[in-house]
Amino acid sequence: MKRRKFFTITSAGIAGMALGSSCRNSAGERGSHSGKSAVKNIVPDYRTMIKSDFPSSKTRPASDRVILALIGAGAWGTALILEAASSGENILIKYVCDVDDTRGGRAISELEKIQGFRPLSVRDMRTVFDDPEVDGVFIETPEHWHALATIRACQAGKDVYVEKTVSHSIFEGQQMIKAAMKYERIVQCGMQNRSADYALTARDYIKSGELGDIVAVHVKELLDGPVPFNEKEDSAVPDTIDWDMWLGPAPKVPYNVSRNKSWIYYWDYSGGPVTSGGSIHQLDMARLILGDPGFPKSACCAGGRYFFDDGREIPDYQMTTFDYGNFVLTLETGECTPYFQKEGPEVRYGSIYPKWMQNATRIDIYGTKKMMIAGRMGGGWQAFDKDEKIVAQDKGIFPLKAHILNYIDCIRTRKQPNGSIVEGHNSSVLIHLANLSYRAGNKQLLFSPEYEAIVNDEEARRLSEKSYRKGFEISGEV
Repeated sequence: MKRRKFFTITSAGIAGMALGSSCRNSAGERGSHSGKSAVKNIVPDYRTMIKSDFPSSKTRPASDRVILALIGAGAWGTALILEAASSGENILIKYVCDVDDTRGGRAISELEKIQGFRPLSVRDMRTVFDDPEVDGVFIETPEHWHALATIRACQAGKDVYVEKTVSHSIFEGQQMIKAAMKYERIVQCGMQNRSADYALTARDYIKSGELGDIVAVHVKELLDGPVPFNEKEDSAVPDTIDWDMWLGPAPKVPYNVSRNKSWIYYWDYSGGPVTSGGSIHQLDMARLILGDPGFPKSACCAGGRYFFDDGREIPDYQMTTFDYGNFVLTLETGECTPYFQKEGPEVRYGSIYPKWMQNATRIDIYGTKKMMIAGRMGGGWQAFDKDEKIVAQDKGIFPLKAHILNYIDCIRTRKQPNGSIVEGHNSSVLIHLANLSYRAGNKQLLFSPEYEAIVNDEEARRLSEKSYRKGFEISGEV
């Protein structure tokens, strides 16, 4: 990947704001247990399986057409597959798969125009996996399906592009790594900032020591408030959807259009806005800029439903503090701040930097010498000294196309992708810890980076252990 050099300038900028958070430590509280007695001191077995590359004997020339399929044809899945089809990289989209017949029509019609071949419409992803012609898949389902679909794809010999957040639990992420390594499959996680040149120059700038020692990192995802949520009554399953397959690993429940269309607001299918809303993008980018640190020693989340007290399971505001020992990282997410905005197209695809003060998705990095503010999806970065003096910066464009091209290239070369499943898992663990802390009662969770286990709270450990319906199990054997 070509990297641009950062350069020094003297114009003024806006300094970031520090954030803070407080939580209750669970030690001594009713229903929790301190100490490590309930934790299995076992290093996760996937770590011995990790490979930097797969056998070069399986590489393919660029002239060899790559056959792909889309699994999950919602708005984002459609946008993603159309971007891939327009890449000019000698690919063919053979299938558009969705359990809901009302989705996928636009993707199919637009793909036919682009590639001169009308993709086949199927409901069951197993049809895709059983086709020996298919090289890779894009998994754009709700989150509760990410892990099982990825594992099944790997078992079927398919390479995978899986959307964020990659897993629905820490255990699932571990099994996804095992499947990728066991079957030697490319698994690219949909964290596009890992294919952004400016993220790499930000990392290099920090590594050079220009910021000094990093003491605090603040990651934001602050969005406008949602409409009030009025859960609909259960109803008969429409003929247009395979509801049992939509539920997949999740508990069996009657059809409900609210669950179907607003699945982000249910723990059974999502990690809430902290996962589906996009904060994983800038959280993962922050980790990349910092040189991909491992796991924190603890996580503590405070939050609740402050905007609409409408019975939704998930919070509309969360503030989580992660202790890394030598620095602190905070993640602030919310849906009740209409004065914050994401980057517009003039930023994502142009040379303009975000207006940092009210940027909804920024990353503030505080060093002992200077500070940096970074933006995802083409936002770039700027480093500041005293008096709001900008001393270095780099800009880019939305790296979606670059990320897709990296996936296709890795299908051919068998090199590990920019957004590897290992780093996808490492970033997702932070999301899971934030939600587990919130769901366990805003408790501080002590975490063992060695064993990837919560060591001080039984309720949080119980919540982290997901169960699966018969026929949709995920086990330690992949």
